[in-house]
Amino acid sequence: MVELKNVMKFGGVCVESGAMIRKSANVVKDHVKAGWSVVAVVSAMAGVTDSLLEALSWAEAGDARFVATFIERLGERHLEALKDSVARPELRAQVEGELKGEVEGLKQLLTAACLLKEVTPRTRDHVLSFGERLSARIFTASLIDLGLKAKYLTGWEAGIVTDDRFGAARPIMSLTYERLQAKLSPLLAEGIVPVVTGFIAATPDGVVTTLGRGGSDYTATIIGAALKVDEVVMWKDVEGIMTADPKLIPEARSIPLMSYEEVMELAYFGAKVVHPMALDPAMKEGIPIRLKSIFKPDGGGTLITKAAAEGVVKAVTMVREAATITVSGASMIEAPTMSLEVLKALDEVGVRPLMMSQGSSQASISLAVPRGTLNKALRSLRRRLAGEDFKVDFEDDVCIITVIGAGMKGRPGVAARVFKAVAERGVNIRMIAQGSSELNISFVVKEADGIKTMRAIHEEFQLNLAT
Repeated sequence: MVELKNVMKFGGVCVESGAMIRKSANVVKDHVKAGWSVVAVVSAMAGVTDSLLEALSWAEAGDARFVATFIERLGERHLEALKDSVARPELRAQVEGELKGEVEGLKQLLTAACLLKEVTPRTRDHVLSFGERLSARIFTASLIDLGLKAKYLTGWEAGIVTDDRFGAARPIMSLTYERLQAKLSPLLAEGIVPVVTGFIAATPDGVVTTLGRGGSDYTATIIGAALKVDEVVMWKDVEGIMTADPKLIPEARSIPLMSYEEVMELAYFGAKVVHPMALDPAMKEGIPIRLKSIFKPDGGGTLITKAAAEGVVKAVTMVREAATITVSGASMIEAPTMSLEVLKALDEVGVRPLMMSQGSSQASISLAVPRGTLNKALRSLRRRLAGEDFKVDFEDDVCIITVIGAGMKGRPGVAARVFKAVAERGVNIRMIAQGSSELNISFVVKEADGIKTMRAIHEEFQLNLAT
């Protein structure tokens, strides 16, 4: 019999309650019974990471009363989840002790932060690690309660080693792959399900780090690439990747097959489906990623591979709360490095352009930026370009619409169809850009026209993968 391996990543909705933890654990059990070797990667319970960030803010302000109340409620929530997901009293008692030990460790860190009225990046990462540490312990116990052999491991115990860029640490891949193989392969050979905390890792010296928000996806694909698994399955609350945000376009439907490149474009332009960094390890090893709904485990979801299904346009997204900046002036024609100066001005204040467009005349350059960064971007531009004959204009009530699909590459007339559909709805386009990959067309419209624009494109292409 050929050994089949997969990594299953369970997001916050999968562990938001004891009942959901039990449901997710049963999914693992079903796959193990079907002959799969499984590594389970677990996120924090829904809302816990945000609550830990809030607690850090109050600790930095020295509010010991808030911290004490928070610790108590956090412990109660996880003990309740343990009660609902583990039936055996002796196992529940054992894990209850483990959870209380974790909560006590968290309490000590937050208390120290309260006394010092200081939260360093290193402390922040250590505190944020407790969400996954608590949920993964409960998940492990639920698997054992179902009769499986399972072992709890933090990300660093499993073998993920990173640099010390706290808050957005990057794995040292050669060392990480070696350690993951050495730690996890023997467990899988013994029929044990490793349950690994997503999102968190450690430096070579053992200092706790985090991979950034959504980093549990990244943990899953790193493990998948190291073990060269057959596929990585990410369990979420939606049926895969949708043609549009169903909250905005109710007719949106799931997309059965997409390429890594298409999903990367989607992730960059606001679709919260897969952490962008998570795609890289899977792409390099050619490992498929499958997105499925925990509420419909028998559904197909979305399969992400090297090859994309046929279809010109696959999805349309909207990035809200954007702003545009246009730098113009006749003297720009004689200043070929002006675009570099504009980008330097933004970089100096940590503003990342979402898109950029420059006319062939080079008389103007337009950029879209997150609206919350607009003021500091304008200040930096005006300071850097002071004394020059340039005009800086802006709009602060716009959004970015992005049309994505590998089928657009080399296909004439797609942009014409997009803009004709939008024009027929009476929407004025403020700025246009197309990536060199030809996988997306992005443009800016007034935010008030955003949903109308999305609907026009969704209807024009029908987004049924057949046009």
